[in-house]
Amino acid sequence: MRLVIVPAVRMSFRALWRAKLRSALTILGILIGVAAVVIVVALGNAVRDQVMEQIASMGANTIYISPRDTRSSGARSQPRARLTEADGAAILRDTTSVAAITPQSSTRAQVISGEQNHPTQVLGIGDNYFTVMDFAVAEGGGFTTIDFRTKAKVVILGQTVRRQLFGSGDPLGAYVRIGKHPFRVVGVLEGKGQTPFGEDQDDRVLVPIGTYRARLQPASPGRVQMLIAQATSDQTVDRAVEQIEQLLRQRHNIDPEDRPDFQIRTQAEIRKTQEQSFAMLTGILSAIAAISLVVGGIGVMNVMLVSVTERTREIGIRLAIGASELDVLLQFLVEAVVLSLVGGVLGLAVGLGVNAGLARFLGWSFSVPPQAIGVALATSASVGIVFGFLPARRAAKLDPIDALRHE
Repeated sequence: MRLVIVPAVRMSFRALWRAKLRSALTILGILIGVAAVVIVVALGNAVRDQVMEQIASMGANTIYISPRDTRSSGARSQPRARLTEADGAAILRDTTSVAAITPQSSTRAQVISGEQNHPTQVLGIGDNYFTVMDFAVAEGGGFTTIDFRTKAKVVILGQTVRRQLFGSGDPLGAYVRIGKHPFRVVGVLEGKGQTPFGEDQDDRVLVPIGTYRARLQPASPGRVQMLIAQATSDQTVDRAVEQIEQLLRQRHNIDPEDRPDFQIRTQAEIRKTQEQSFAMLTGILSAIAAISLVVGGIGVMNVMLVSVTERTREIGIRLAIGASELDVLLQFLVEAVVLSLVGGVLGLAVGLGVNAGLARFLGWSFSVPPQAIGVALATSASVGIVFGFLPARRAAKLDPIDALRHE
């Protein structure tokens, strides 16, 4: 077989060189298709890695507990969903896999300082918030025990709010107004940037949870919108979730077979959901990019059909002096594969070059899995075989006498 393929490869290069412009345009189609697939795969992996890194920075052992209304339509006898600070205290006291827990409630509000105002998220928090959510105070201090007990009108600003209200000035000790209440600024948070979901973590204002209920969003004593727990380690998250569910069912008098009035989510679930979404998105974009390969394959077929027509007399001479149909079929099939492989190799080089440029520009880590490179080249060869077979078979089936008469 090698004695047949090597001469066929040499002849294919000579034939393609004779039609340089036509061959170059055909190669360009394959090049664009392969480069597009390589770039999309690398970009998808890079974005996924960035998002997963941000999710990991939010705490792999973080657990979110939020209320869920169990009332069915028209059923007024069932109670509204509820969570309280007492639930959080019980979870911390009676479970073995929870290291810390904090209540959280939030609302959107205008924060005003002098002539400046800024709409932002105002969060009522507990004293363990900074530990659980991995926030730190860059300037000033945090809330004191007295602040929590007396429902003091004090706030800690995020960096975005600080810039909007005070610019480069010092906000510590200044007063801002939220609703009708003045609040004294006691601290400024360290910058955290955006979450994977596009939320600016610096665009927030923190107040003690009791202050939030008393001054901003009146609610029943102890009622909160969410409890955020921190498992003792990454390995104990599932056990912590199980313990929390059992305890809250007991406290809320919910039977094991009934739907609970709360829901629990973990960072692992969020991470899994995001990975599935990115895998689907990358697959869809890769399929769209692969359309270019199909277009390139049609170009290969067109070039080979034209080549067969132009070289009909040459094919007739080869058949007349003893070449078999397989020899002719193999010759034209090899030409199609060579066209596609050259385009694939060049497309791979272009794709890797673009990825290197994007990595330098964005500061991300772009990587193309080795198997993806193999698949790209194998796909190029397959395109040549699939789209080159019909012209090759047409050439092999030519009648030698008719071919020799062709002008």
